[in-house]
Amino acid sequence: MTILTIDRQSDISQPLIEQHSNEQLKAKSHFLRGTIREGLNDSNTGSISHDDGLLTKFHGIYQQDDRDTRQHRLIRKLEPHYQFMVRLRIPGGRLTKQQWIEIDRLSRIYSSNGIRITTRQTIQLHGVKKQCLQPLLISLEKIKIDTLAACGDDNRGIVCGVNPDESKISQQVYKIAKETSMRLLPKTAAYRETWYDSPPSVSHSEEPLYGDTYLPRKFKIGFVIPPDNDIDIFAQDVGFIAVIKESRLVGFNVCVGGGMGQLDSREDSYPRLSTPIGFIDASDAPFIAEVIMSIQRDYGDRKDRHRARFKYTLDRIGLDNFKELLISRFGKKLAPLKPYKFAHNGDKLGWHQTEDSQWYATLHIQSGRINDHLQDQLQAFFQQYSGEVRLTANQNIQLINIPPYDIYDVARRLSDLGLYERLLPSNQEAATLSCVALPTCGLAMAEAERITPEFLTLFDDLKRQYNLQKTPITLRITGCPNGCARPYLAEIALTGRAPGLYNLYLGGSHRGDRLATLHEKNLSQTQVLDAIAPLFDLYSTDRIDKEHFGDFLHRCNFIKSSSISNQSIQER
Repeated sequence: MTILTIDRQSDISQPLIEQHSNEQLKAKSHFLRGTIREGLNDSNTGSISHDDGLLTKFHGIYQQDDRDTRQHRLIRKLEPHYQFMVRLRIPGGRLTKQQWIEIDRLSRIYSSNGIRITTRQTIQLHGVKKQCLQPLLISLEKIKIDTLAACGDDNRGIVCGVNPDESKISQQVYKIAKETSMRLLPKTAAYRETWYDSPPSVSHSEEPLYGDTYLPRKFKIGFVIPPDNDIDIFAQDVGFIAVIKESRLVGFNVCVGGGMGQLDSREDSYPRLSTPIGFIDASDAPFIAEVIMSIQRDYGDRKDRHRARFKYTLDRIGLDNFKELLISRFGKKLAPLKPYKFAHNGDKLGWHQTEDSQWYATLHIQSGRINDHLQDQLQAFFQQYSGEVRLTANQNIQLINIPPYDIYDVARRLSDLGLYERLLPSNQEAATLSCVALPTCGLAMAEAERITPEFLTLFDDLKRQYNLQKTPITLRITGCPNGCARPYLAEIALTGRAPGLYNLYLGGSHRGDRLATLHEKNLSQTQVLDAIAPLFDLYSTDRIDKEHFGDFLHRCNFIKSSSISNQSIQER
């Protein structure tokens, strides 16, 4: 085995003093403790210090402020309206009925805007005040939910496609995903000491895997079962594609280096599709995930955080070098890729039956936001619901484990509460995602969630003009180019540039296996629709039967792939 020369001028091998200030902060934080406890007890401000704000991300907590009131408070010489976003750790998105009911109750006490389902199958609570953080986390712990590593430079919550009880295979995949999540969970006692008042740890080395500086940036892992690509597997740092033979899970195809975020101001910043590299036995998935993450730990950029994600590490050291490092740490070569094919990257709509004759159905939740009347409707429904809950990576709620004898009662209850129509949303509603953006996200440059209803109405009107109202087109809207709603995989995407202005991307795939391409910059909503209209006109008359919009744009050469990572990887 020969490892070629690898550029190590910016990784963990360099002196700490030369690394980014975040790396130095992590190193001196005593495994994420910092002075968080002292900051929580400071009643003179609604905030915590900048450094502690960076550390609380590892605890699943972001310090934010209400940007709608920022200028007004500045004029009045008041500090910003500080508040916190709390993200729960829910591997694979599965909850019991009792957990959901308690999360709903806690959101009404501590959150300013209900519940928000994220694109990583978890829940965010926004607008939590500083003095409410510890009571909230203690209450969550009582239902066996925490927020550790839901944010920060670590392995984030692992996503897992398809209802885990749909089949024996989906149960196996979900179990492996949870095992992988636990294996990669930080071991620091700082979380329990900070939030649960546990006795201080006496250990001097609490992180045998992560070390005292953790990872260079966040790390994301996903599991998927073809033909459903409902978690967008090619957006993951590490993706596991289940391979099934004769109704048996034989293993996974592994893909590496996916990532959505980019900076519009830097040419060396870009979204990237993950690269399929080989096949492994199913039992090897948790260990190889750890091995790949350890390579990112050791070779990721520790000087330039904008280049610190695994996709850049992979491109910098080279795929061949990465494979050699992987073999040396994994202990064996990966087998050749097995064939696979994806059909779509959305959620299954309507009612479906599992192998063991249970039923499940998906409730559409626009932008994942549950508040006001919808929150009351769901609260009433869950009081008499006997099944369980699965959150999807498309921001929806899946009702699972419904016995056959309960299906009519569940359907009647949904209908009585005005929720039944959410089982069958319009094709376009079901194909649309948006991020939180303003007023809470500090990175947002434009609206996303709050303008989605209005934009969807205009978008549907435009589709209707060209008789496309029954044609689903993946549409994603984000308030900045960081890509939380995975816009660069959409057939049409808007990424915020400034208040009211967006970059327009076109040509992604409804299967989630091709990157969209920048079409025009700095457009208003009206200009976006004007730019799309002539393409819809051509699509309505020249498309091949059942051809999706993104595929049509590429076939007719309206959009050209800009790099090898932008090529379709539909079949292997």
